[in-house]
Amino acid sequence: MNRREFIAKSTATALSLSLAAEHKLQAQSPADVHLEIAPLKLEIAPGKHVETIAYNGQVPGPLIRWPEGKPIAIDVLNRTGIPEIVHWHGLWIPSDQDGAMEEGSPMIAPGAQQRYDFTPRPSGLRWYHTHTIAGHNLKRGLYTGQFGCFYIEPKNEAGAYDQEIFLTLHDWNAYMGAASDASMDASYDYSTINDRMLGHGTSIQVKQGQRVIFRIVNASATVTHWLGFAGHEMTVVALDGNPVPVPSRVTALRLAPAERADIIVEMNNPGVWIFGETREDIRKAGMGIVIEYAGRQGEPKWIGSPEVLWDYRLFAHSEVSTIQADHQIPLFFESKFRGHGDFDYWTINGKSYPKTDTVMLQEGKRYRLVMHNKSADDHPIHLHRHTFEVTSLDGRPTTGLRKDVVVVSANSTAEIDFVAVNPGATLFHCHQQSHMDFGFMMLFRYA
Repeated sequence: MNRREFIAKSTATALSLSLAAEHKLQAQSPADVHLEIAPLKLEIAPGKHVETIAYNGQVPGPLIRWPEGKPIAIDVLNRTGIPEIVHWHGLWIPSDQDGAMEEGSPMIAPGAQQRYDFTPRPSGLRWYHTHTIAGHNLKRGLYTGQFGCFYIEPKNEAGAYDQEIFLTLHDWNAYMGAASDASMDASYDYSTINDRMLGHGTSIQVKQGQRVIFRIVNASATVTHWLGFAGHEMTVVALDGNPVPVPSRVTALRLAPAERADIIVEMNNPGVWIFGETREDIRKAGMGIVIEYAGRQGEPKWIGSPEVLWDYRLFAHSEVSTIQADHQIPLFFESKFRGHGDFDYWTINGKSYPKTDTVMLQEGKRYRLVMHNKSADDHPIHLHRHTFEVTSLDGRPTTGLRKDVVVVSANSTAEIDFVAVNPGATLFHCHQQSHMDFGFMMLFRYA
């Protein structure tokens, strides 16, 4: 049974579970956060609209800002005609609350309401988004506007900045129908930062001498973005919500789907500038936002930055870890051509989900995933409910860099370590929507 059939067969079960949950809600205390999933006609520029699905009638959904360690209750109402689910990306929470039906989280039936109860941790920039299959339908899954930032406030935040700005990146197909070329990834007509195309939203106002922190989420279904800030350098201080061991300055920032970055910018070059995609065609499609210094006016300027190679090791210690893994798990990623008119399907160790092997974990043990990408595509690999340490990239050791998404480049090898400290079913997958939909997933379970 494939993932699509599983969802179809689980709809009736999800309906009964959601109705039971709705009755239970009547006896519960009020929720801390309410999310409503519903269709939305989103204006991304004057006269330009996309038909999509969103949370609370906005894109991105409302910022959830919550203290680390304080329990939260979130009610989600599904006002669409299809089963939905919300995944709390990067959080260490139980499988039935995580928002992935493969782990046992229930789907939310049309018209039903469900409560998520958990204690948000770890601190830092997390996010929430739909975790439904899309397949060829660009009206579903992460092709829609179902995403939002979830910032978990640390108990002791340094706060070494004057202004804080949250940005989400997304790409849109104007017609939101089937993929135009099924053998390739989806193509897009427009791009936005938050809900507007470059030049059509409210500019970000700054003052000379400020230190501004930008917390950025790449919420694109399939596109890796390169960002630059004309006339300025950026200091990366956190990746995927976790402080980096070595904060480093960059002229361009690479974020694959689901990756996040916190960057500090010293506002030391007064003017009206563009923060946006370094690639001109994507920037002109809308991927940018205007940064305006107080008292400055005029056309926003773009200055191209020199081409750079992205290297996670810039933010980590380049040494061999002194902590040995208890077990190594080799994983080989490959694609197989289905034929014209369909997406390739993806395999892990020669098998596609749901036929991929289930890996059994022992609580407290340290595991090393040795990932061999035998394909010509980069893969942003995500491990649910855990944070891992990047320990090797093509044989070059690193330590200290903690993430929950890592890009395993085409025809390369990467190693990551994690400790099995959060019992329950745990999903491992590529966060590129079409790769995940067509087989690139497997489950870990605790013995």
